[in-house]
Amino acid sequence: MEQNNLTEAVRQKAAIWLSDSYDEETRNQVKYMLEENEAELIEAFYKDLEFGTGGLRGIMGAGTNRMNIYTVGMATQGLCNYLLSQFQDLDQIKAAVAHDSRNNSRLFAETASGIFSANGIKVFLFDALRPTPELSFAIRYFECQSGIVITASHNPKEYNGFKAYWDDGGQVISPHDTNIIKEVQKIKTIEEVKYGGPKENIEIIGEEFDTLYLEMAKSLSLSPDIIDRHNDLKIVYTPIHGTGVKLVPESLKAYGFRNIYNVPEQDIPDGNFPTVISPNPEEPAAGDALSRQSLLSERKSPHIDSVRHLF
Repeated sequence: MEQNNLTEAVRQKAAIWLSDSYDEETRNQVKYMLEENEAELIEAFYKDLEFGTGGLRGIMGAGTNRMNIYTVGMATQGLCNYLLSQFQDLDQIKAAVAHDSRNNSRLFAETASGIFSANGIKVFLFDALRPTPELSFAIRYFECQSGIVITASHNPKEYNGFKAYWDDGGQVISPHDTNIIKEVQKIKTIEEVKYGGPKENIEIIGEEFDTLYLEMAKSLSLSPDIIDRHNDLKIVYTPIHGTGVKLVPESLKAYGFRNIYNVPEQDIPDGNFPTVISPNPEEPAAGDALSRQSLLSERKSPHIDSVRHLF
């Protein structure tokens, strides 16, 4: 009887997602689960995706327990409500938005940016994928009150995530983390979310800002003289289809390193991570292509006997 009650509650919850408030693709996914896949339906709707101290993280797809434009939207609206309550005295609240290479990351970033804008918050949105440290720099550089990055770190390809940052460029901590959670939990329906704000309130930032960031990073070098003496150190690097390809090689070159070898097939940003079983550098198999490239580079420059591997 308990399982029957759960199934009935889930079906009632899912039926709401068949309304015109949701896009056609989402409605079709929910309809399929209702008619053909009860197990997946229960997984997708038996609870709401929880907004924790680090934000959201979950499998992508339709449902209240999934990462999609609606769960991302409700999380963003809760964050907006908190920002509006905390910075009432400011003429203009600002937020920066970045994302990684995962499937739907750009969509989620643009969705969140539109919600910030609709709430009167100025947005600095990167023009494409960027590593998270650059988001932190952007928050401080533009004097933002908050920021988000759409990323699921090293989780499998089915996942995505939403991480919230504060005005110091770091992830939100007490008391803001628990207070934001409370605001997100207050959002019960997507009708409470302000989607699609004015585009003129969203500023796209790109290569010119990258240059500023790289110059800042280079200025933090603790021992430039050591780099000068060892600039022929061989470095083999892979981003594993992720955001590091955007700036890590350029940063190493800016420091003065001359022998940088990439893994060509993994330089392509791809949310399916086609060359690895899992995009987690802590798993030994994720470094197989890196090791092969190391051997190739060793044959090209046998006179260099120091090699550093970077994920």
